[in-house]
Amino acid sequence: MVTTLAWAVIGGAVIGVLARLVIPGRQPVSWWASIVVGVAAAFVGTGIAQVFGFRDTPGIDWKKHVLQLGLAVIGILLLTGINRRRHPAGRR
Repeated sequence: MVTTLAWAVIGGAVIGVLARLVIPGRQPVSWWASIVVGVAAAFVGTGIAQVFGFRDTPGIDWKKHVLQLGLAVIGILLLTGINRRRHPAGRR
């Protein structure tokens, strides 16, 4: 159980960092926030994959990982929008 949780956190951190790399341009979101979003996306994506029946597949779980990455991208874009509303470009 602890090992599974640890791997989920590590995988989520990787997903969060990859999500930042996929989004073009600079995001005004900290790396720590990206990692937290990635971990959340990993857990939510795994839950959605389980509901739809493709959580565990033979070989690499490409569908699940693409879903997790997509959720992380959406999460970071949402955080970027929130940060831009709090700190408009001309008022920093």
